[in-house]
Amino acid sequence: MSDIRTLESPAPVAGVRLATAAAGIRKVGKVDLCVIEIVPGARTAGVFTRNVFCAAPVIIAREHLNTHSPRLLVINSGNANAGNGQQGFLDARKVCASAASLLPCGMAEVLPFSTGVIGQQLDSAKIVNVLPAILAALSETQWDEASRAIMTTDTVPKCVSAQATVAGRLVTVTGIAKGAGMIKPNMATMLAFVATDAAIRQSDLQGLLQAVVDRTFNRITIDGDTSTNDSCILISTGDLRSATVQPGTPDWHTLAALIEHVGRELARAIVRDGEGATKLVTVRVSGGISESECLKAAYAVAESPLVKTALFASDPNWGRILAAVGRSGVAELRMESIGIALNDYPIIAGGEPVSSYDEAVSARIMAGSEFDIRISIGERPTCVEVLTCDFSFDYVRINAEYRS
Repeated sequence: MSDIRTLESPAPVAGVRLATAAAGIRKVGKVDLCVIEIVPGARTAGVFTRNVFCAAPVIIAREHLNTHSPRLLVINSGNANAGNGQQGFLDARKVCASAASLLPCGMAEVLPFSTGVIGQQLDSAKIVNVLPAILAALSETQWDEASRAIMTTDTVPKCVSAQATVAGRLVTVTGIAKGAGMIKPNMATMLAFVATDAAIRQSDLQGLLQAVVDRTFNRITIDGDTSTNDSCILISTGDLRSATVQPGTPDWHTLAALIEHVGRELARAIVRDGEGATKLVTVRVSGGISESECLKAAYAVAESPLVKTALFASDPNWGRILAAVGRSGVAELRMESIGIALNDYPIIAGGEPVSSYDEAVSARIMAGSEFDIRISIGERPTCVEVLTCDFSFDYVRINAEYRS
């Protein structure tokens, strides 16, 4: 939407304050803790991982969000607090209780989030010890600092801010996210925190967040692994008495597009920063009997190690793409309906190699840092896109050395 303006630096969102600290959770001196304070009366929605073995902070955050309006988010990197049994719950609740006593607010008005190594006990005392100082440093302007505090194997911070005119006033949406590995969406993906000063009713906010996530964070994959800690939070701080945006109206469509724009840019940043990644690739599948069928083919290609290593080598080995589609489980799949292209350059048409195909042209396309793999599996108008990246030598190195 042309009215949406992406800002060069993060804009404050009225009603949201942030602060960061180095708590020494995994590495001494690394800024690894972030808090986000939410003004009373704001509305908050969230989606969380569907991993059966989700982390203690995910379970507690979901419980608190179902019963209370959050006043504070406490986010640590360096330790996922996952797979730690009852001790994990005790540590997460200790953080919530300590933060609540300092703000002050109710314990259930604090949502905990963690990211990092799974299966290692979180030293909650390190977080509790720095809470007084971090809460004293809250500011509307620390979005960029917050994006850095939640990084793990990320090589760059991920913070996006955009504005558009909605209902006659300038609306701001600012968000941060982290993620570079263990990325395969399932309800949400990675950690993401997005806020807007628009006024959105609680009853509308959850549906809006789910719709945005389905079209952005739920359409990316780096390695096919869904984390135990994935969470995505959307905050609306606007005054409901004066400027509520109603679903179904043009203003609602503008607002939804603005929030989706921020989500999409954050999602792209995650895939572009995939562990060891050198290329951002859009897998576009069209013609299936439904979106879900197209997504089967798209993810089969986007997550294939053989395809992803060929992407790294700039090797136009299109047989790997064809084989991935063929095993994807798409209903009513027929060879004569298959088309494959790199960007606009056709490789397969009607299930057969294009007679004029020149592998050197494909290799030049794949040598770029961004390109599309376009696949047709039928004649229907359905179309989906999934973002992925290549597998390089560094992907193996990063994950082999993750705990060292």
